[in-house]
Amino acid sequence: MNLSIHRSGGRSRGFQTYRVPDGLNPTVIKDYLEALDCPRALSVWLLFSSGEHDQLTELEFDPNQYVDKDVLRNSYFATKFLSKFDGLTTSFDRDEVALSKFAKCELACGVVNKRFRNLSTDSLFKGPVVWLHNAVKRKIHRILGEFDLEEFLESPDWGPGASTLIKRRDASSQEKFQREAGITRDLYHLFPMAKLGEVYPHWASHLQDMGEAFPTFCVGNKVVTVPKDSSTNRVIAVEPGINLWFQKSIGDMIGRRLLRFGVDLKDQSRNQHLAYLGSKTSELATVDFSSASDTISTAVVEELLPLRWFVVMDASRSKYGLLHGKTQRWEKFSSMGNGFTFPLESLIFYACAKACVEYLHVDELPVSVFGDDVILPSSAMQLYTELVSFYGFRVNTKKSHHCGFFRESCGAHYYSGFDLKPVYFRTPLQRVESVYRLANAIRRLAFRQGSSLCCDVRFRTCWNRLVQQVPQGLRLRVPEGFGDGGFVCNFDEATPGRLRHGLEGFAFLQYSDVGRYRVMEEPGYLLAELWRLSKRAPRGPTNRHWLKAIAELTDTDVGIAGRNAVHLHVPRYQLCKSQCRQWPDLGPWLDLG
Repeated sequence: MNLSIHRSGGRSRGFQTYRVPDGLNPTVIKDYLEALDCPRALSVWLLFSSGEHDQLTELEFDPNQYVDKDVLRNSYFATKFLSKFDGLTTSFDRDEVALSKFAKCELACGVVNKRFRNLSTDSLFKGPVVWLHNAVKRKIHRILGEFDLEEFLESPDWGPGASTLIKRRDASSQEKFQREAGITRDLYHLFPMAKLGEVYPHWASHLQDMGEAFPTFCVGNKVVTVPKDSSTNRVIAVEPGINLWFQKSIGDMIGRRLLRFGVDLKDQSRNQHLAYLGSKTSELATVDFSSASDTISTAVVEELLPLRWFVVMDASRSKYGLLHGKTQRWEKFSSMGNGFTFPLESLIFYACAKACVEYLHVDELPVSVFGDDVILPSSAMQLYTELVSFYGFRVNTKKSHHCGFFRESCGAHYYSGFDLKPVYFRTPLQRVESVYRLANAIRRLAFRQGSSLCCDVRFRTCWNRLVQQVPQGLRLRVPEGFGDGGFVCNFDEATPGRLRHGLEGFAFLQYSDVGRYRVMEEPGYLLAELWRLSKRAPRGPTNRHWLKAIAELTDTDVGIAGRNAVHLHVPRYQLCKSQCRQWPDLGPWLDLG
């Protein structure tokens, strides 16, 4: 497909300047809900159109109230469509709701901490709980084993997020090596500059050259909120950078040990597949927790983990934090934002689940954990709920399922083996990329409802309206599997051009996020490249890693196209020419009756 530079540039400018017409958002919502054609869809539309958005956020879905599969499916789609929509006008402050919940979790953690520090006299510590508690401890000790100091020092890496000193936009590994100096006093006492110099000599030398900038002692983390859904925001705690460096190491160490027991924290597919099986047989339950990250009490972690693991994790975490501008000592051990919170909660929930199924002698059925998404035999659900409640965790009964044939885990939704993954309308349509994403989500839903042979014609009106609202020059047609840089279409709809010069396949245009970069020539860039290369070397003393990395460093390892390019977390879309060998067909639009 030939396209002149002038025309490409025009399309790119059009893509950047296009704005969605006023009135499209409510029209698309109405089209989608009309396609579902069920009482719940009508209720959602009436609440939305009449401005009763508080009630809309409180809508609940109980799969056990439905007998007909089609009505259940359509009602579920209708309930979920606006459940994460940030264009609702509500009477409550989402930040206030989130922070209030966070404060309640702190109080709950305080109660659990007090109880566990006097565990021998606790009235709940009797009967099966005693056996289960000791079994959980044994399993965690067996999974973790001895704390490996060498592995701890070799495993760190920078995560993609912000720290207390570096904003999200600049949160690259290069920038963090260059100027990250935030550390708590507890971690500094465990790992002062002298020890840092022994293990990471080049980085320590750079930090010393920064003079008074290192160390920058931080009281602890800083509590902020980020969007979650239409009813509340999500609370996270931004950590000091050096703390986060070592927290990430601990988290990766726990993840590797869980992997030996079949728990892969980098892959959700096992949970999703087991949710599918559970929906068909009802033998497996899917469990979700309320505020799992905010209810990991310090005394529980101290009780369950081996001593050396606890000491290092305790020094690496933030014991204090800033909330509403005031310093507060945390009752929780860690929160969302800490580099080892996700693996830690996975470890505890997995050990609890295994202890329960062994106690009930149903361990022939699988157990799987991914964060606070747990799958275990349905017959163990009640005992598991009691055990985790003993540790201060609360099972979210609205999102946990052990009866009937509905299951939900890790973004997968099933009823009797049928895929019920809904479409979420998250943000109001403003630019063309948001139109692409919503239109493609609806087209994929129509394809799934057509049993992968055709597209359900009920959703065609909604999809057509989204396509027609985009100017003709921006109606790019792309194949399935290449993202949302255009409208996903069949081959006959797109009529793409063939590749030339003897190549097999088809060419098409799409808008892609090519990112934004800046050139960096400071030492932080070299340090980041050295650390990246050192990860390739065999395990051994960390100093040898760095020396080997220096020897291997070549011009091709540095930068992009010879430039010291550092990626910025700011999207930049550009019209790109792409190609594919085959063009998947979604099938025709058909009335499925």
